[in-house]
Amino acid sequence: MERKLSILMVSAEAHPFAKVGGLADVIGALPRALEGLGHEVKIAIPYYGTIKRKGFEVTEVAEAGVFDVALGEKTYPAKVYLTHLPESKVEVLLVESKEYLDRNGIYSDAETGEPYSDNAERFTFFARAVLRMLKVTGWYPDIIHCHDHQTGFIPAWIALGSRTQGLPESLRTVFTIHNLAYQGEYPMEVGRFAGFGEDVMRPMGGIEFHGKVNLMKAGISYSDTITTVSPTYAREIQTPEYGYGLEGILKHRSGDLVGILNGADYGVWNPETDKLIPAKYTAEKPGGKARCRKHLLERAGLKLEDDVPLVGIVSRLVSQKGFDILCEDFDRIMELDIGVVVLGLGDKAYHELLTALAGKYEGRMAVMLDFNEELAHQIEAGSDMFLMPSKYEPCGLNQMYSMKYGTIPVVRATGGLADSVTDYDASADSTGFAFTEYTAEALYQALERARKVFADTEAWKQLVRRAMTLDLSWGTSARAYEDVYRKTLQKRRTVKTG
Repeated sequence: MERKLSILMVSAEAHPFAKVGGLADVIGALPRALEGLGHEVKIAIPYYGTIKRKGFEVTEVAEAGVFDVALGEKTYPAKVYLTHLPESKVEVLLVESKEYLDRNGIYSDAETGEPYSDNAERFTFFARAVLRMLKVTGWYPDIIHCHDHQTGFIPAWIALGSRTQGLPESLRTVFTIHNLAYQGEYPMEVGRFAGFGEDVMRPMGGIEFHGKVNLMKAGISYSDTITTVSPTYAREIQTPEYGYGLEGILKHRSGDLVGILNGADYGVWNPETDKLIPAKYTAEKPGGKARCRKHLLERAGLKLEDDVPLVGIVSRLVSQKGFDILCEDFDRIMELDIGVVVLGLGDKAYHELLTALAGKYEGRMAVMLDFNEELAHQIEAGSDMFLMPSKYEPCGLNQMYSMKYGTIPVVRATGGLADSVTDYDASADSTGFAFTEYTAEALYQALERARKVFADTEAWKQLVRRAMTLDLSWGTSARAYEDVYRKTLQKRRTVKTG
């Protein structure tokens, strides 16, 4: 029998403590699934001021005390607190810094909406503090699993100087790319602040990118294994279209790159147990969905007949999510005789455009400019279809949630959307509608196909049942990560110098 592993997840977000996007959902769910396989899993996240105000029960990690973190020419004090994922034994280690982390936002000021000007220093501090925390507590995991660019310096520090830092030679790193578009590019001074030598910051060096320091590149360059959040996205990011300039190094490291589809957390997203929706239901007893639709229509101020489908959208309102092609020919889409409800925040231009469209189609379209967890659940439960026409989508989770709620996804076949939604062909496998070309016409045709099937009551019922009974939970993904960890531990590390 293979031995159980110890894993430290390092992330800027984790549900339910701090959440901006899907990263938080992953960190709130994957550790539970790994714990279910018998492994010891801990999570390290910053102790933001927003977390403190939520009132979670925490205790000081006494053996850590207050310890110093050396960066640049100064040292900064840090402290660690302990809590747990709700209804779990998974420990959550909260790294405190009055100077860098005790803020009213995660990446941006909650009042102004502007990113913090010292984000590079903030997350460099957090990453360095995590390694110092291991040393002062004496607990070393088998694997440090780093997530996205905010943690990208950790694999670099370990690979470049594990001996000098007093870390075990057996320690291995896995680095997960959740969204390659957000790379963490900063002036070269950030690399010096982090203690890197000029050899890795020279042109083509391990952390250099077009004259700047690139935290995402650091994680890719120096981690023992790289993963990303779907098999299709793993292939896409090795191309110029999706690689954002890093396709070369990703192709170079393709032998160490693995795509693992994220799972859906059915402990949170499940119409059978969801406390945020007005009526519970299952694939076997789907009657409650009609009540959820009625409630959503009333809350959104919409008036639709029963034979008119309601299309839900919960998203950041940015071009990446497909709002450019959605708005390009929106009047024609509305001629399909559908209702639309949109929840999200994003670019001001889309705020204004979508609000104007809602005014034009009063009673058939509603736009709520907000991040609202309760309403997100109610849109998943009360809509008939869920639209995700993304230009790119590393994984996507809402299409998985939608299927569980019997809300049929209409998606562009990219990244995790391609890996999780099977296009409708009346077969035993189809679970939604997908289109390939990133054009307004292709989006329209997919919605038109969905609208025609919706009119066939029996065909739609069968499609809904297939979608609801599809298992996209974290169990399969966790076993894939388990396999990655074991293979990573077998790798020999060559200590790198550049």
